[in-house]
Amino acid sequence: MSRGEERRQAREVGSDMKKFYFLFGAVAAIGIGVVGYKVGSGVFGSAVSAPIELDFENDEALVEMAQGVTKGDPDAPVTIVEFGDYQCPGCGSFALSVKPQLELTFIDSGQAKFVFYDFPLISIHPNAFIAARAARCAADQDKFWEYHESLFRNQARWSSSATPIGTFEAYADDLGLDGGEFGSCLNSERFADVVSANMELGARMGVSGTPTILVNANGQLRRVNNNDYQSIARAIETIMSETPGSN
Repeated sequence: MSRGEERRQAREVGSDMKKFYFLFGAVAAIGIGVVGYKVGSGVFGSAVSAPIELDFENDEALVEMAQGVTKGDPDAPVTIVEFGDYQCPGCGSFALSVKPQLELTFIDSGQAKFVFYDFPLISIHPNAFIAARAARCAADQDKFWEYHESLFRNQARWSSSATPIGTFEAYADDLGLDGGEFGSCLNSERFADVVSANMELGARMGVSGTPTILVNANGQLRRVNNNDYQSIARAIETIMSETPGSN
């Protein structure tokens, strides 16, 4: 996928999220309570490694800044949303075991698209925020999903590192990225606003743990309580069967 195509998809996801306004009103319906998160102040050298303070005039401004990354047909009738944390073992298991099955069955066939939103649990996962930024730096070179999977495959290696910058740069090298461009992005505050906005969006929706999986189709939203393939597949099938004209 070209950089222009990836940016086009990002804009379309942003537009799609405007339709997601019902999420704010659907918190009670899907059984999760509203929580918040703390703004941190961490840095690794010049690399911002904790959420930054943001001021949104309204929910629309938040939705505009928050950006998920899409895999699949942007016009697919079903959206599978994940709020995830790169340092979360459960998210790693989901990314490497469950998501590939969803791709084969629903995403590659055009029935669904998958949208990933960052939700680093910074109180217990101190490297998760900068990992999220690293993946977005890779997206600048059209390698988001490859880097996303690399972070999860190597999670045990970098999770306990006191200074993961060099490790993240090595993963970029392994994927053939321009090391200077990637390093310049990572060793800055770039994308700190987007990751922070994703966290705020999740918090306002009541996300409190990861991975949190939601299924959306034609204005119907369902939270999947178990993050296994069968539970998500059943949620998709159920929500589609309950949607008039979907069959």
